[in-house]
Amino acid sequence: MSDNAIINPGISRVEEGTDNWRTSGQHLLPLQQTAAPEGYNIFPTHALGNGKISVGYETLADWIITQGQVQIDGYTGVLWTEIHNSLDKIFNKRSLKVKWHFTEDALKEEDIIAQMVRPFIGDPGTVWGTRTSLQLADFFYEEKLAAMQPEAGYDLHIVIGTGAALVRENSSLVYLDMPKNELQYRMRAGAVTNLGSSKLDTAAEMYKRAYFVDWVVLNNYKQSLADRISVFADTQWGHTLTWIKAKDLQAGIEQICRDTFRVRPWFEPGAWGGQWMKKHIPQLPQEEVNLAWSFEMIVPENGVLFESDSYLFEIPFEWLMFLQHTAVLGKHADIFRYEFPVRFDFLDTFDGGNLSIQCHPSLPYIREQFGETITQDETYYILDCKEGASVYLGFAAHIDPVQFRAALENSQLENRPVQITDYVQQHKANKHDLFLIPNCTVHSAGANNLVLEISATPYIFTFKMYDWLRLGLDGKPRPINIDHAFKNLDFSRQGAVVKKELISAPKLIEEGAGWQLWHLPTHAQHFYDVHRLEIVHEVTFDTDGFCLVMMLVEGTAVAVRTANGKEIVYHYAETFVIPAAAESYTLVNKGPGTAKVIKAFIKAEHPVFSTISYESTI
Repeated sequence: MSDNAIINPGISRVEEGTDNWRTSGQHLLPLQQTAAPEGYNIFPTHALGNGKISVGYETLADWIITQGQVQIDGYTGVLWTEIHNSLDKIFNKRSLKVKWHFTEDALKEEDIIAQMVRPFIGDPGTVWGTRTSLQLADFFYEEKLAAMQPEAGYDLHIVIGTGAALVRENSSLVYLDMPKNELQYRMRAGAVTNLGSSKLDTAAEMYKRAYFVDWVVLNNYKQSLADRISVFADTQWGHTLTWIKAKDLQAGIEQICRDTFRVRPWFEPGAWGGQWMKKHIPQLPQEEVNLAWSFEMIVPENGVLFESDSYLFEIPFEWLMFLQHTAVLGKHADIFRYEFPVRFDFLDTFDGGNLSIQCHPSLPYIREQFGETITQDETYYILDCKEGASVYLGFAAHIDPVQFRAALENSQLENRPVQITDYVQQHKANKHDLFLIPNCTVHSAGANNLVLEISATPYIFTFKMYDWLRLGLDGKPRPINIDHAFKNLDFSRQGAVVKKELISAPKLIEEGAGWQLWHLPTHAQHFYDVHRLEIVHEVTFDTDGFCLVMMLVEGTAVAVRTANGKEIVYHYAETFVIPAAAESYTLVNKGPGTAKVIKAFIKAEHPVFSTISYESTI
């Protein structure tokens, strides 16, 4: 094995107590749970009971020794050199003779892998690629993997590296993982690279390759391993890890998928970012220049935190879907399978700037061009705003598309401002308004809003047409995509039609003693709907086989009690899920005044459902 046998450029060892393997202003997850804050909690946990989570390489080594033959597999982003060196040091101290096999030795040459992935990653400098059809086995020489067999004279036989479980099926399997925000922080630090590559690229290019190739390949691979894994490990700390036996993790996942849960949110600054989240969530790093986005529940990149004996373990959200998607999605499980269809996120422009003037692709376009299954149909729920805040939505009456395009292109060529309201309508924003943004609709959130964006899950397919002549946080212009936009813009959404069809008109549909249920109708193209519960005391409903994504949008806190009698308290602006399998739920207002809770859910029927199909992932 060469000195660089396990792909890990830039770092040969992580120093304990440092975070030189990650670049981010966001705090690293603490190894042990600390006292929860009174309000919004950036580290929400789910208790497993005592004795379920083990800590450190020593304890993992103890378990491995009992197995004899072990495969240590895992995601890209794992610091494989650190894992190997830490375990090998322990085995040497115990005078154990170990035969190590490194999966990197069976990888195809980098130029071959580059040719394999080339059709899926677009041109350098572009934002998008196409979801890959590759499988993990395509990256390896099968005969080299097959040669990694036990040999006489060794106490332990270990295959280590991404793809280890491809070698054989009669060994105990350890799977190393981490949340995808931490993976991205490692990419930004130059600590890790893409699957099958030792070359560092820009963070944007590595992210694009990860989104369209690495994550697709490895998530499909993960799903195929779900029944084989003996131990799961969380490796996000660099110098240590926590781990859990598969049966204990599966029991914990099964429990929360029949009760209620909240994913761990994460946060990012941006060119237009604001100050609301920093002000209202004291746990966030106040030294950040701004915060633009929160990944409240963009589950392709969120994790779920478990706790035992105060120790923490995070699992990427996809494991919930692989193991319990029927419990989570209920009536819609056969339609969406392992893809969670709804996302919640914040767009913070308080004391910040306007988002770009933008649109999202039509359903045929996103399928044909990018390989996605569903498209980016959005809504903007105004959680908070300053006086004078606005939303740009829909075209002005009698717009001339040719003139609009010429203005945009001249602006890009000559760095000339565009009077956007000559072309796009500007609407006053008020707290609790819901603006409807079906695909192909021109839109933007103006400054001084805290937008709860409720949307279908796709989240990177934004065609920017005008970005107010500003630079990104890196000092460079952000990509403008006028051509993509004009292949998708719906110019019939103009004039009086906009207020009639794209601004939701709430309707009271049910009420009882101390509560009301309001319908905030979405557009016919949206396959999800939105309700708002207004609660003075408490109210109980059945899930009726629907998965519900909720947020407290006014009030201090609500308690959620499901059919099993367990009660969990959620605070203002926290997103939580009530899975279909919870059967029923009671919301109890824990604060003064009226609590308002937004509820998003998949419509019972929608034309798009008959067009959704997923190829086999195994």
